Amino acid sequence: MRVRSVTPDGLVDELVERIAAIAGPDGFTRVALDGAPAAGPDRLAEALVEPLRALGHEVLHVRTEDFLRPKSVRWEFGRTNADSYYEGWLDDSGLRREVLDPLGPGGSGRVLPTLRDPVRDRATRAAYLTLRPGAVLLVSGDLLLGAGLPFELTAHLVMSAGALARHTPPELDWALPAYARYADEVAPQTFADLVVKVDDARHPAIMSLD
Repeated sequence: MRVRSVTPDGLVDELVERIAAIAGPDGFTRVALDGAPAAGPDRLAEALVEPLRALGHEVLHVRTEDFLRPKSVRWEFGRTNADSYYEGWLDDSGLRREVLDPLGPGGSGRVLPTLRDPVRDRATRAAYLTLRPGAVLLVSGDLLLGAGLPFELTAHLVMSAGALARHTPPELDWALPAYARYADEVAPQTFADLVVKVDDARHPAIMSLD
């Protein structure tokens, strides 16, 4: 395993370059930014928006927290059940239906940016958006790469178990076994297009097998 240190700005530049290289004018580019909340996938996605727009791309950032199943499903076995969190919190079929498939080959470009308010536990009633060909979709969140969702580019933000435990707020540490299970069973670090070690967000490192 080769590890190459980059600055946070350098990481953004490299991701923008990779996305721009595959973002053609006639279709859509769907990008996954996968990582536990402590790894900062939402923050990284937000940092990509303006540089991509500066290159002429329409950009939509979608967060998985806006595509969770109802609480009655998520909390069936308790509010802090790590297995339920791993297996069934994300409404992956809703994310596919409302966002990913419309931006696939031959898709309409008509997407729903949010589906469900995770706090109020009800539909957000967001308006549909129609993206133009050449647009880039950034989907950020955790446990994204284990369900066969379609993306043109995937980036996985990985932390050591110790770093993840240190940077996860105490009220969320019940989810740590879900991330350990994800690392073991899905092993996204073995197939993501880009793997970034973020034990220290100030000093990310790009990992590769070559």
